[in-house]
Amino acid sequence: MKRQLSLFEVDRNTGTPHRAVEIAAAPVAPEIRDLARQLPSGVRLGTSSWHFPGWRGIVWENTETPGDLSRYGLAAYARHPLFSAVGVDRSFYAPLTARQYAIYARQTPEHFRFVIKAPGVLTSPWLHGEGGVRGKANALFLDAAYAIEQFIGPAREGLGDKIGPLLFQFPPLGRTLTRAPERFIAQLHEFLEQLPSGPLYAVEMRDDRVITRRFFATLKETAVRYCVSVHPRMPPVAAQAVAMSGFGPGPLVVRWNLQSGYSYEEAKARFTPFDQLVDEDSATRDSIAQLCMATLAANQECTIIANNKAEGSAPLTLFKLAQAIVAAARRRLHAEE
Repeated sequence: MKRQLSLFEVDRNTGTPHRAVEIAAAPVAPEIRDLARQLPSGVRLGTSSWHFPGWRGIVWENTETPGDLSRYGLAAYARHPLFSAVGVDRSFYAPLTARQYAIYARQTPEHFRFVIKAPGVLTSPWLHGEGGVRGKANALFLDAAYAIEQFIGPAREGLGDKIGPLLFQFPPLGRTLTRAPERFIAQLHEFLEQLPSGPLYAVEMRDDRVITRRFFATLKETAVRYCVSVHPRMPPVAAQAVAMSGFGPGPLVVRWNLQSGYSYEEAKARFTPFDQLVDEDSATRDSIAQLCMATLAANQECTIIANNKAEGSAPLTLFKLAQAIVAAARRRLHAEE
């Protein structure tokens, strides 16, 4: 049974006070605790959001509603020994306030970090019309002033030292921009160089035609990292690793988003309730582990965020990935002996 906490909160829709509830964390198996102890320092693993009832017995002890998990589940999630990061996706749909970020921060330990998606209005060149069709040009596309005021400022104020990578995920840009990617890259450069220093910024693409030498030069010149995206629209991780090989050392940011051959809707239908691995992707797992080894060898930190739609269950994907990273670290150690 959930224990009622003494803290009263107010329902944002009705204004009615209600009591917060404590979400009980699932017991952690000894082998998972042992795996967490063996995971190399500098590797941060986390899931893309945390509000999934199907994680009962994996992350949550009991059956919970998505609403309760969204509001109160983060503290239980953050107690899991393998999870030292989490992706915040809801900020993509509308900016969050400093107060909302601070509520998240208060639920997590000091070592925890948040990977925050920028509002989609910053990264889409077009507004959405009726039925999801492309509408008119978006006046806030790559608007640095809006990014600072509505995204970066509130995140820094609310999260403090727990702020992790601030992620600009660009949707498919359309032929107008990808036909001549230099134009988009020039816009991106102008935008990135206006952002305040301090946070780690990362850029994630859905168009491989944009991933050129000039693209990586822009990121390097503005001290922004490339986010390796596991997505059907992007090349395999190994190919992305080759493309970024001349980028220079720096923190690694990976988002393991979606199984190849699926749309999000198809993956959701096949993988729900996200309580087991359905279609494992060992090639991607091994490629990410190798990228981690190269990053750690350069004394840089790795942050990997997994989605349920990657293999069927984000926590279980991360358990298997942690095993692969630990095994790769052992092999490297033995090779050096």
